[in-house]
Amino acid sequence: MQLLDHWRLTAAEQAELLGLSSGSRSTLARYRAGEPLADSRDLLDRAGHLLGIHKSLRLLFPHDRDLAYRWMTQPNRRLGARPVDLVIEHGFEGLLALRRYLDFQRGQ
Repeated sequence: MQLLDHWRLTAAEQAELLGLSSGSRSTLARYRAGEPLADSRDLLDRAGHLLGIHKSLRLLFPHDRDLAYRWMTQPNRRLGARPVDLVIEHGFEGLLALRRYLDFQRGQ
């Protein structure tokens, strides 16, 4: 949950990235209070990919933590949209595509 806060995502964006309904504010609040993530394969996979994205961003921008945190919500001309919007629009497949994109960028 701290990562999603660092990325400055709205509650609705946070819920979408985790595969929850946009009205899941109480669930987000429970997670923020320290309750473990639900034992859901989809939710745990999403959390793992979000952490992988975070790791890639930290490796791509090792000297600019603020940029690494802003990257998800800044328009990206290569992607044609904000990265968070691509994930929201395409769901789990968008999350996988974004992670692959960052892994590719790290390999350059």
